[in-house]
Amino acid sequence: MVKGKLILISQSRGEFSTNDDGYMSYTGGEAHAVEINHETQFDDLKLKLAQLWNLEYKTLSIKYFLPGNQKTLISLSNDRDLKRMNEFHANSVTADVFISGKEGFDRESLNTSGRRSEIKFAETVTPTRASAAKTTPKTVRKQNASVGISSNHAVTEDHGELVCDMDATPADAVKKRRRTASWAITANVSDNAENECILSCKDNSDNFQVAVGSNDLPPELLVASWKHCITGVGQDFRGVQEFREALQRYAIAHRFAFRYIKNDTSRARAKCVCEDCPWRIHASWVPSAHTFRIKKMDTSHTCEGESWKSAHPSKNWLVSIVKDRLRDSPHHKPKEIASAINRDFGVELNYTQVWRAVEDAREQLQGSYKDAYNLLPELCEKMVEANPGSFIKLVKTDDKRLQRLFVSFYALIHGFQSGCRPLLFLDATSLKSKYHEVLLTATSLDGEDGAFPVAFCIVDVENDDNWKWFLEQLKHVVSTSQPLTFVSDREKGLKQLVLEVFENAHHGYSMYHLLESFKKSLKGPYHGEGRPSLPINFLSAAHTLRLDSFKMFTEQIKKVSSRAYDWVIQVEPDQWATAAFKGERNNHILFNVAEFYTNWIEEVRELTIKQKVEALTSKIMELINNRQIESTMWTSKLTPSKEQNIEEEAFQASGLKVLFSSDTLFEVHDDSIHVVDLDKWDCSCLRWKATGLPCRHAIAVFNCTHRSPYDFCLKYFTLANFTRMYSESINPVPESIHPVPESDPLNSGEEEEATQEETENLLPPCTPRPSSHSKKDENKTPVTKKTVTCTKCKGTGHNKATCKEKL
Repeated sequence: MVKGKLILISQSRGEFSTNDDGYMSYTGGEAHAVEINHETQFDDLKLKLAQLWNLEYKTLSIKYFLPGNQKTLISLSNDRDLKRMNEFHANSVTADVFISGKEGFDRESLNTSGRRSEIKFAETVTPTRASAAKTTPKTVRKQNASVGISSNHAVTEDHGELVCDMDATPADAVKKRRRTASWAITANVSDNAENECILSCKDNSDNFQVAVGSNDLPPELLVASWKHCITGVGQDFRGVQEFREALQRYAIAHRFAFRYIKNDTSRARAKCVCEDCPWRIHASWVPSAHTFRIKKMDTSHTCEGESWKSAHPSKNWLVSIVKDRLRDSPHHKPKEIASAINRDFGVELNYTQVWRAVEDAREQLQGSYKDAYNLLPELCEKMVEANPGSFIKLVKTDDKRLQRLFVSFYALIHGFQSGCRPLLFLDATSLKSKYHEVLLTATSLDGEDGAFPVAFCIVDVENDDNWKWFLEQLKHVVSTSQPLTFVSDREKGLKQLVLEVFENAHHGYSMYHLLESFKKSLKGPYHGEGRPSLPINFLSAAHTLRLDSFKMFTEQIKKVSSRAYDWVIQVEPDQWATAAFKGERNNHILFNVAEFYTNWIEEVRELTIKQKVEALTSKIMELINNRQIESTMWTSKLTPSKEQNIEEEAFQASGLKVLFSSDTLFEVHDDSIHVVDLDKWDCSCLRWKATGLPCRHAIAVFNCTHRSPYDFCLKYFTLANFTRMYSESINPVPESIHPVPESDPLNSGEEEEATQEETENLLPPCTPRPSSHSKKDENKTPVTKKTVTCTKCKGTGHNKATCKEKL
């Protein structure tokens, strides 16, 4: 395939399904192939696909998977996203994209005169009804254009026949055609593929020629083809590098090891590593022919495979193989790659060899991990330019190393100040970086209890100084007239830092982390209902609205385990129990609010620091866009979950007896008598105040007084507020072009050094590897070993089996 071009296998009208392991698969529908290149504009591609699939241009959605990761779909929404997809599939022939949108192509969107489109339609596979023609289990004879196959099968043409793979999809048919066409290579040496040998192979009765470097061949056929990389005296190569690579492949295919006696740009001489083995080869540069030619070669081996035991592949060959593996699956571990190379090529490698090759391969694929830090200052400037009103701040140490990077986009600032609940969850997670940075996050909740990212910060190490700095920057973007409630993991000890920076704020402990710590702290003996009842009573104590009920549930914990009761009382109930907490209610959130950050980082853990920041930005952008689209489908006045709560309370309100005390005070008879105060938005059951939604008693009053319950709900739960929260979008950052500066012979050495200092203005942090022991491990009480008592002599330090006392 011509460099820079990519075949997009566009699929639509099918459906996704998720396997037990979390991987997604696409079944049914149709597939069309569209050829693009690096000059293709996103708008052109979107327009072509809209016309191709007869979909509305504005509603068209394009998604794809990263190579080797079929758990998360990535959206294409602009030219930068399209360029990144091309980079991810740089050496692939095809890439799957999935199309969705409303039916009906709008012809007005074709009014794009003057724009040059670089899109070519490649092939189309459209599933129709199965044909009744004569078939073999895998083959259908080609009859006419109307012959079809069902939507879960694929049809490809092979030597005048239609081959039907019953387990394939329409997209597989397009890919197979492209691969089959790429095998038709007839030249002895490829002129359009660097370092690639072309040779003749035999497959049963058919002769065909394939490229040694082709990624389309299975490993066993690839290795078999390498046996002919070296044919003998007189064989020509374009240079010494091509000869070295061919010799490496030849040795692997024939399973022997060699070493160079002479090896420079003009000549190369090698022999088998076994001293008594006669295998030799000598090649050198022929100036008159401008070629590197084999002059001598002894092909006989007497070592009987002994040399293979000490085989060490060249670094360049190993890196090229690892690069192919990483393109298919970026998250491959060195151990997995070593096993795959041993299985496919018979080469045994140790962990260090593969790890170094992985590092070099990733640097070739993604750029230098270290140099990427120097691109952060420019990236920050571009993000602010593209998103005016954003607050982004980068801090370097005295020796120009990254210390802190704070990011909060205008769309997030606007969303928090205009619609989020006054709640901020603080958390930290590893950035999965070789320099061990930590990602600090501040996350709020929208009206659906969905996580809303407000700001994130990359720091060199997680400590009190960096947390305080993060909170100080956060204060610039979350200024609000009402007190904020911060929620954090108790074991991080952030309470004092929060109250120091935000004087009027409230602080609480995350119920998710608190419940996990409670479960880990449980130790016997247990009484009564036993251990399973303890987490239930703990949650009940946290959620109850009255202090007397809180005491009742904690007493039940005490009856089962006095140790568990002591733990509950020691963790400051006023920081997590609703009955005692003064801030915004949050302990009904039993999931890790910041978990999506951890999942996002896991997907891009192998990327450079700049790419990680861009990926986090892209993920947040996608989250906002998805919720914008999702909210347009809602028709209720409240968000769906809160609308359901109101409906459930309204159902239970029917039949309740209401007595009028005044225009604003009412008595409602339920299991007991409750007083409803409309002026204060309060009920003696305490649920209205705690949840922000009218309880059944208040709704019974509304029914009698012909009021609407929607007029008495907190604004955070209204659809209008939700829409306002997500009304702003994050704009993508235009891709920067970094020209390589040309050297000027007139420049002095001092000027060159100054230029180098200007370009190298940010280095990665110098942070030691974090200890395997976390803070919570440091605070644990040392476990006292149980004393062994002998049942025979009643002594300690031994048992009756080892007792030496004579009784």
